[in-house]
Amino acid sequence: MIPAEFDYAVADSVEDAIKRLGEGGEDAKLLAGGHSLLPLMKLRLAAPSLLIDLRKVSGLSGIERANGGFRVGPMTRHAELAASGELPGVVTAAASSIADQQVRNRGTIGGSVAHGDPASDLPAVLLALEGTISTQGPNGSRDISASEMFQDYLTTALEPTEVITSITLPALDGYGFGYEKFARRAEDWAMVGICALVKSNGGTCEDVRIGLTHMGSTPLRATAAEEALRGQSLSPESIAAAAQQAADGTDPPADLNASQEYKRHLARVLTRRALEAAAG
Repeated sequence: MIPAEFDYAVADSVEDAIKRLGEGGEDAKLLAGGHSLLPLMKLRLAAPSLLIDLRKVSGLSGIERANGGFRVGPMTRHAELAASGELPGVVTAAASSIADQQVRNRGTIGGSVAHGDPASDLPAVLLALEGTISTQGPNGSRDISASEMFQDYLTTALEPTEVITSITLPALDGYGFGYEKFARRAEDWAMVGICALVKSNGGTCEDVRIGLTHMGSTPLRATAAEEALRGQSLSPESIAAAAQQAADGTDPPADLNASQEYKRHLARVLTRRALEAAAG
């Protein structure tokens, strides 16, 4: 439980962090809250030679309304998301369910997104919201859509010398939400998690988005279930029928907690519950 030896530096600006990443090479890593990276280092599953701490970089924290949505700084803590009265309700619900209060007081949304763990709560929410990740690197700035961000297990579209500068979330006014998470123990990683967003028009499903946590090597959208419900009535029967397709095309990891088939069963059950809550 002791990490390998590493050097430590505190960046004073985004530009300084980018410079240090370039100088440190492929073994340099950014440190935000540390609740994703440090456990891997303690288990010797990650051994960066240089950690670059972002805690003193100004302008990377906070939540502000912008262009009809929200701009969230990557160093914004989970506890701040959970306490926000402005963000879409599904974000606060997911953030409130992350681990325990101590973890929420230190962990950050940017660290969670950059880490890309398919068992984390916020990546699937970001995917369902169709958010955008803005980054800065030595070649300038760029925007990465959530659908392009998560590429494989713990692998994202971030370049080694890029820093996340903001995360944009649409407000999705008029959408109801449901968030369901099943864990073996309280405050544990999700065995399966479901984020559902529904826009109703006179009892008909005008739009629906369903994000899946821990149902593959990346966070996923339950596209088959979305297509089955979109344009249909939001009756219990229609919702139940759509939820039966929530696990289609998924490849959840079997582990000591559950088999693949049990996790697919969980996905169908939790999707029905989340859709019912989102539909009101």
